[in-house]
Amino acid sequence: MFDYKLLSALAAVVEQAGFERAAQVLGLSQSAISQRIKLLEARVGQPVLVRVTPPAPTEIGRRLLNHVQQVRLLERDLQTLVPALDEEGLPERLRIALNADSLATWWAAAVSDFCAEQHLLLDLVVEDQTVGLKRMRAGEVAACICASERPVAGARSVLLGAMRYRALASPAFIARHFPEGVRADLLAKTPALVFGPDDFLQHRYLASLGVDGGFEHHLCPSSEGFIRLTEAGLGWGLVPELQVREQLERGVLVELLPDKPIDVPLYWHHWRNGGQLLGLLTDQLVRSSKQWLVPWKQP
Repeated sequence: MFDYKLLSALAAVVEQAGFERAAQVLGLSQSAISQRIKLLEARVGQPVLVRVTPPAPTEIGRRLLNHVQQVRLLERDLQTLVPALDEEGLPERLRIALNADSLATWWAAAVSDFCAEQHLLLDLVVEDQTVGLKRMRAGEVAACICASERPVAGARSVLLGAMRYRALASPAFIARHFPEGVRADLLAKTPALVFGPDDFLQHRYLASLGVDGGFEHHLCPSSEGFIRLTEAGLGWGLVPELQVREQLERGVLVELLPDKPIDVPLYWHHWRNGGQLLGLLTDQLVRSSKQWLVPWKQP
């Protein structure tokens, strides 16, 4: 049987980024918080925190945090029915994994009003859309946005739409590498920009053009930095259409192969036993995402 006082101490240390602030939030001494963490570690038989600044959860610590989060969501539903049970009135916190391009474009507008209305705080984990589901599989997050339709056990998935990417480069880059015009077979011979080692969007794009094999590329794990590097002419890249409309209008970036975009489906995954709040957030995302995402057509 879980001792939720111990789990609450763990959640407070991680959420407040330290033992001192956690003690203040829970109305305890710092020594009491430390003792609760030590007792929790003794009961699970392994560390739940890495003692760095700020403290970080271990793998088992993340799983315990996710459990605490699901319990809180269910308690929130009960408090809605019985308001007298809500003694603290603290905001709810959701840990969600999503891709950097969604975070840089449509996500904030889609959830801003909802978070304010529901007194909700977000703990966002940035992952490539092709691997975000591993966070749910590991029990680290309550929900995620990823490109995979199939949910993990105990979760549901719903299609939000697709993010459209276009192959872009600066005018100077095009003049330097494609003086006689852009050809698909030449793309693999010119420097590209890739978000990270888990990003295979460029590979898929080149394969769709009939170009196989490897290609030269820079790695840039920043959505905003990716745009800056493309504008500076370091390489060509697949960029969300939502993010560069102004640059396209001003001619700062130019589409390499017009009318050949590539769409990436985005599915919202969430735990089945996540309570009413996750259900409401799901409804909000399904309604609002249509403003920014394009309909997904299965290849």
